[in-house]
Amino acid sequence: LFVFQACYGTPQDIGNDILIEGNVKSRTTGLPVEGIKVSAENSMAYDVTNYLGLFSFYTEIADDMKIMFEDMDSTKHGHYVYKDTILTDIRNQVTLEIKMDEK
Repeated sequence: LFVFQACYGTPQDIGNDILIEGNVKSRTTGLPVEGIKVSAENSMAYDVTNYLGLFSFYTEIADDMKIMFEDMDSTKHGHYVYKDTILTDIRNQVTLEIKMDEK
């Protein structure tokens, strides 16, 4: 008799997570910016903005959190200056409206 047990999915983490979401637009045109990598410092969590400039990801909650915005495909959608912001007094969810400057 052979018994095979498979586990599907990813392991559950035990930390408290928070949803970071929002959109990224060009400061000069007001249009959505695609291809911006949005990430949390000291975390593997990130997302890349879609054609509507939207992003969302979960990361472990912290008292203060640095969120970084990096142009990953400057040749395709323009070239934008790196930007970051520090979040403080974080609750359950964070929604950000970011305007990126072009180089």
